[in-house]
Amino acid sequence: MRFSAIPLAIVASGLAAAPLASSFAPACGAAASTGTLAAPQGARRQQLLFAAGDDISTEASTEVDDFALDALKVAGAVNSLADQTIVVKYGGNAMTSDDLASKFCEDVAALQKLGVRVVVVHGGGPQIKNMLEKVGVESRFEGGMRVSSAEVVEVAEMVLCGSVNKKIASGICSAGGTAIGMSGRDANILQCTKMVDKSGYDLGYVGEVKDVNVDVIEDLLDMGIVPVISPIGTGIGEEKDIAYNCNADVAAGRIAGEMRAARVIFLTDIAGVLDKKMELLKELNILDVKNLIDDETITAGMIPKVTYATDAVQLGVKAAFITDGRVPHALLREVLAGGEDSMGTGEGGTVVTN
Repeated sequence: MRFSAIPLAIVASGLAAAPLASSFAPACGAAASTGTLAAPQGARRQQLLFAAGDDISTEASTEVDDFALDALKVAGAVNSLADQTIVVKYGGNAMTSDDLASKFCEDVAALQKLGVRVVVVHGGGPQIKNMLEKVGVESRFEGGMRVSSAEVVEVAEMVLCGSVNKKIASGICSAGGTAIGMSGRDANILQCTKMVDKSGYDLGYVGEVKDVNVDVIEDLLDMGIVPVISPIGTGIGEEKDIAYNCNADVAAGRIAGEMRAARVIFLTDIAGVLDKKMELLKELNILDVKNLIDDETITAGMIPKVTYATDAVQLGVKAAFITDGRVPHALLREVLAGGEDSMGTGEGGTVVTN
């Protein structure tokens, strides 16, 4: 659908003019909001939508019909996702552009205020690569996964948990939301064993997520907090002190599946899943994905995304979206596109369903 910028502008301006209002302000060593918080439910959402409607006659006099249609679809999407959980995998070049990063944080804050329960799982490949080069630690990829020696994991944990994670959480707070940054090792959120690659590669300390402490994530969401989770997992049993480097796509898909989220959204550096002619495949089901991997249409770094997108769908997630994170406000556009059904993509991209 042609998605007008006007409803997005109204959502953003309406939310900016309507600060959160409650006395809860979490204080944590991780980044946390210093502002206040309100439950953005029922009447609150209606107030925001009515405020948006007030602007229609003055801002869109030449596009009333298109505006009204798009605004109704925005309202339908908001209503359909109110109190629903979405898991967002955030990474790639969208993280290295200050402007795109700022817009992503604004999107998360806006969705939170509209009553959507947002969980952010982030990567940080470019940042890890830069730090590995600085400290002289070699690294390579096999099958789309970073081979992780003990030294690589140490650097990855330092970068992801100590820098990237806190920057994202504080950015959401600065945009008017409430977020706390945390590692997958905190409260045993991501419980892992050593991943055994099917092709026989020794990936080192790459973790396969075996269990997710969903209760902690749900508790934070119930308190009106966006959990921002870095994909460093913890070992199980006798390996509880071992840190594992988890692929962020894997972690996001597993968390979404265990939470039975309404959707999981993977923000990537390409438009979506492409065929061998480099044309976008807009809709796929689980069998389609298997066939595309078997005939090597889907390769390398896209394999973890589609694999764990399908796993999440099989666990009960309504739909998994793979879309271009380089598009400004990609998250908000994706979530609000498609109206009440919310199954269309806003700026291109691929949706995976059962």
